[in-house]
Amino acid sequence: MILFPAIDLFEGKAVRLFKGDYAQMTVYSDHPEEIAKDFTACGATHVHLVDLEGARSGETPNLETVLKIRESTGLFCEIGGGIRSMEIADRYLDAGLDRVILGTAAVENEDFLRAAVEKHGDRIAVGADIRDGYVAVRGWTEQSGVTLEAFCEKMQAIGVATVICTDISRDGAMRGTNREMYRMLSEKFRLQITASGGVSSLEDVRSLREMNLYGAIIGKAYYTGDIDLKKAMEIAR
Repeated sequence: MILFPAIDLFEGKAVRLFKGDYAQMTVYSDHPEEIAKDFTACGATHVHLVDLEGARSGETPNLETVLKIRESTGLFCEIGGGIRSMEIADRYLDAGLDRVILGTAAVENEDFLRAAVEKHGDRIAVGADIRDGYVAVRGWTEQSGVTLEAFCEKMQAIGVATVICTDISRDGAMRGTNREMYRMLSEKFRLQITASGGVSSLEDVRSLREMNLYGAIIGKAYYTGDIDLKKAMEIAR
């Protein structure tokens, strides 16, 4: 299983939101590339990046910071946050990022999703933010009316390789991850499923690895010290 330690970016800084609320933001570092270097020192090979400003504007305001992370660490970089057009997807991928993550656009603009997958293949991933069994959109503020299972069935049919599933109720809340949801997904679909939201202990990492899940994202638990990233990397392997 691949572990993706996460860096959320806002105004060039590494931050964390609580349950997606911009009003509840903690700044962890003014130099996100230094955090990424620590990920590398702990044995990480991949990093999950989110441009929180981009999520609101649909632009790439933290691209310079993202490239600094890529160039200073050599980590496999995937990024999400406001990628709603081919122009933005191309901008990231042409700049050397390894994978982009479509969120709201994947739910609301199937033509764009299909075109992106056709053009970029497995360099396109989809993020599914889940609240009460349904996919939420627009930064978690609206429910789409699409169930998680129906969404994954459609993604598989379209040819999406990787789906990142976030249980909103657990994101940043340090309550443990939704193991039942990930077990169901891993058994039912051929997709590369990445667990996100609430991965807050080494036991979470161990249980997800035992499901043969493709990946897991570690966010807040790294920053609070609740997960020793080096130990987590050993368990994931």
